Amino acid sequence: MPRKLPFRVIHVSGQDESYRAAELNYHSPLTKGWQSSRYCLYPQDIVIQLENRSRLRKIQILSHQYLIATKIEFFVGDVPDEQLQDLENARYTRLGYVSLSDNEKTGYKARELKSVHVDAIGLYLKLNIHKNHINKYNIYNQVGIIAINVIGDDIRRPTDLTDPDVYLDPDKRKAIEADPSLEGLYNKPDFISPLDDLAFDMYQDPEIAGIIRKLEKKKQEAVLQERFEYAKKLKAAISELQKVGEKLGKYEVEKRQAVENEDYDKAKLRKVQMDEYRLQVYKELNLPDLLETSGSRHPQVIDLEPIRQATPPRLQEISYRTPPQTPPPRTPYDERPLPAMKNKDSKPTSDSPPPPRTPYDERVLPVKPPPVPEEEDPAPSETNTGITGEPEPMGEKELREASYAIDAFGEPLVSKAYSKTWSYREDALLAVYKHVQESSVSAKEECRNLLKATIFLIKRAIDDKVYSVFKAGLHLLRMILTEYIPKHKLTKQDTIYAVEKTMPNLLHKGGDTAQRNREDAKNFVLEEASLMEVKPTNIVPHECTKPIKLSLAPRQAQTQCEIVEALYLKLGIKSNTGLTVENLMQFCVTALGHNSDKVREVAERIIKDLYKEVRDPVKDYLPPDNEKTRKITLYRQLFEYFDKVDGKPTKNDVKRKRADDERKKQQEIDMLQQQLQQLKDMAAGKQDYHPSPRPKKHKPKLKGQKQDAAKKKQLDKKKKDDDDVSMYNMDNICIFCGERNESFTEEGLDLHYWKHCPMLKRCTNCKQVVEIASYTEHLLTECEAKTNYQKCPRCTEAIPKSDYDEHIAAKSCNSARASNNHCPLCHQNIASGEEGWKSHLMSREGCKQNPRRLLALNKTPAAGKKAAPKGKKTPR
Repeated sequence: MPRKLPFRVIHVSGQDESYRAAELNYHSPLTKGWQSSRYCLYPQDIVIQLENRSRLRKIQILSHQYLIATKIEFFVGDVPDEQLQDLENARYTRLGYVSLSDNEKTGYKARELKSVHVDAIGLYLKLNIHKNHINKYNIYNQVGIIAINVIGDDIRRPTDLTDPDVYLDPDKRKAIEADPSLEGLYNKPDFISPLDDLAFDMYQDPEIAGIIRKLEKKKQEAVLQERFEYAKKLKAAISELQKVGEKLGKYEVEKRQAVENEDYDKAKLRKVQMDEYRLQVYKELNLPDLLETSGSRHPQVIDLEPIRQATPPRLQEISYRTPPQTPPPRTPYDERPLPAMKNKDSKPTSDSPPPPRTPYDERVLPVKPPPVPEEEDPAPSETNTGITGEPEPMGEKELREASYAIDAFGEPLVSKAYSKTWSYREDALLAVYKHVQESSVSAKEECRNLLKATIFLIKRAIDDKVYSVFKAGLHLLRMILTEYIPKHKLTKQDTIYAVEKTMPNLLHKGGDTAQRNREDAKNFVLEEASLMEVKPTNIVPHECTKPIKLSLAPRQAQTQCEIVEALYLKLGIKSNTGLTVENLMQFCVTALGHNSDKVREVAERIIKDLYKEVRDPVKDYLPPDNEKTRKITLYRQLFEYFDKVDGKPTKNDVKRKRADDERKKQQEIDMLQQQLQQLKDMAAGKQDYHPSPRPKKHKPKLKGQKQDAAKKKQLDKKKKDDDDVSMYNMDNICIFCGERNESFTEEGLDLHYWKHCPMLKRCTNCKQVVEIASYTEHLLTECEAKTNYQKCPRCTEAIPKSDYDEHIAAKSCNSARASNNHCPLCHQNIASGEEGWKSHLMSREGCKQNPRRLLALNKTPAAGKKAAPKGKKTPR
């Protein structure tokens, strides 16, 4: 009886250091497999050596999900009897090849299991792996194999290889000689145990797999000993443990992924779950009793290999699939058979190993039996026992339900669409696609009947849980809308019928647990809305904006809201788009009452975008804006957003502004008090007067030099000691604008400098009082916000850095001249010198941007102003 043959990899032409060929020696859910080196040369070779010279019956290859070879060739190698068993002495015979699918249909998330039935003798198996399929994930042009499995028989002696006894252990042969009735149990040369299949080890927890094998052996012993009740218990325990092993294998993968992501809390949780679950199952099944570790009531011990069931009939072409846990399974592949072989009844000789047999089977296995993501559910388990067979017959209820489709396409095709086998359902849709596309009926009524029958099958396909069937349904619906209806010149009502009937199914699919199903459904609805044949009908916006039920599932409600949002952003609310303020707001107001916050968030976004476009009409569909409504957080946030859009301050803004005003007012009071203290200090002879709250930075150097010169001239004229300032007649005079006023006491001058002097201004940043003539220099070198400014080389003004690039690029500023002064207020070039500044800042035709100029002009000139002629002022 064929069994799993142990082997080891002894040669590989290249490997990725992280995915070495030694990974192929072991099978488990955590197996990473082998990958070729990056940008390698093809073909790549892998040679494995069997433990003993064996007769190979079945070879299994599990391919990587996106590092996929286009073709794999198989060679069996043997060493002549007179030579040393060494790889260099091996002579190879080509068995044939298999082709692999490009895996595009599954989105590169499933792995293909290829099983090839052969009949060859040798010690070595060589795989010749050809160039890779090109896809966006395989950026280094690599190929990968996750696992290799070889099933066959050890050759015990060089006798007639067609004799079944050659492959029997001596103990089993003796048992047959003692009891000839047992021969039927042992001589099953074609039967392969499911426990030796690669899929078993790739799904199962290794410990559970070992226990299952022990129980299977115990079951065979019990049958031989006629302990049928015991055998029945063992059978039930094996079935239960297979489910347990798959679950533990999934937990092990999740634990490994959590460790790689450094999520040790999750890893610890999975470990605890595994240990508790394992102990619980062992206790419930009472494994020690099942294994009879404490001794058997039947002491006879028979060392047998597993004997499971009668040999199943072998098909010439076996093609079946086990859908992956994620994603759903693929469609059948385009397979090429292996080279033609001799009749299987012909007798091979030891000198010429028999060629391989053609039958093989293929399955799609999950990636490392992965944990199912939260948003995706695995496809239902389905088995296709051969495309050449017939689907199961339809029941009476199904016949009545599908009568319209049966009239159009016939019962054989519709029965495939109703089959429990997903590949039949997909084949049925492909056949309908071809039939409808090539339809040549001309009568409108017949065209409509065919349309209705097709839509009926499309609705079933959209609701199908298998991804490939769902995608085939979308493909068929797209063809109906873009090709069939225009080709047969059907009316707009027929287009509306096709969309109306399928839209509820698409929206319901938007609530699917699998994310890709939700995304595909949503994207197809948006695509429908833009189709040339559908867009004029406005049927898609009309169907999508129907108010949702508050009991609708959160995923479906969220997807529908996202579709409406995308339609609004894409189409707008023009008269011909089908979207209006009314249907959008009615939809959104209903969605605001849904219990899912994600649904409400999407509805809020739509309302906010709509308000920016139409403003007040939006408020007509909301509760009145009053204190009672604003106590509800959702509506308070909406109305505050509306106020912000309208330029109105919100309550928070008003509070912040009031606080800022109080702070600024307090700052001004503090500054005035500081200046008053400076004046008092000056009067007491402690320091010079500075109108600025920061005395060191108040007066520019140029101004100070001019004041010193004026002071020296007055000292020379009156011939007084320059330290006796109190003797000069400079009381009640502003040293900047020259105005004399009796109110210019210490406090009066301070107020004049702070608010009225036309030659001064307060800095908008630090609030210092500075001369307008030196304002640019102050911003660039003295101000506490000087890091926020940069000097323009063209106009020489201080430009905020946030506007600097735009200012330079515009080249619209007034260029400064070296021979003139440049005003930082009006940006004009003016006469040079101090007189130029005074004329520009104080005259009636002067700077229009100086608000203090008009205040100074409106004052009545004080008597005795001649006492302070221009150019003769001295500092106070």
